[in-house]
Amino acid sequence: MNTQLKRQKDFWNKEVKNFDAIYSHGKSGFNNWLDQKFRWDMYARFAYTIKNSEPAEGKSFLDVGCGAGHYSLELASKGAKQVTGLDISEKMLAICRQRAEEKKLDKICTFVQTDLLEYKPDVKFNTAIGIGLFDYIPDALPVLKKMCEVVDEKVIISVPKLWTWRALVRKIRLAVKGCDVYFYSKEKIERLLTEAGFKNFSIEEVGQLYCITARV
Repeated sequence: MNTQLKRQKDFWNKEVKNFDAIYSHGKSGFNNWLDQKFRWDMYARFAYTIKNSEPAEGKSFLDVGCGAGHYSLELASKGAKQVTGLDISEKMLAICRQRAEEKKLDKICTFVQTDLLEYKPDVKFNTAIGIGLFDYIPDALPVLKKMCEVVDEKVIISVPKLWTWRALVRKIRLAVKGCDVYFYSKEKIERLLTEAGFKNFSIEEVGQLYCITARV
């Protein structure tokens, strides 16, 4: 594991509870209200991803940077035949596996501690998702190329927009914690997707994020 990935792994192992609480609403009432007010686009990208994954029934999914497993488990609950989640944080994956067992989805969901570029699947997936993944990757192109290679239908990703008020705040806040974060213009996304081999893609603005569906 290179130095950059090691820093990311250490960061997410420390932040696992804070990050998970955004989706699980495991905060105080006031802090939950703040999330709903200022992070509404994170919930909107969840809805976007699930909608654009439909129909999930009988499909196989690769969840790159699966975090605490909210997307993986939702897809499995909607009838996916196979969901594989990848993450570099062992603490995130421990939550994923526990929840999969609790929801009786552990026969469908598999969680692997690895970086996508090191991952070598035996077969292609129908769909790969990377939500909140490219925020933390200094060079997105190799990852997008690999995602294009391992699917036979489509890829769904989100990226944070460049030049927003939250970008600056987030850059400073995460820098203090030793975590690098990256932002994207629409033009940069279009260039990266084209260079990665995607011929057909749509980009939707969702608050201070871009949500993208790209077909192979």
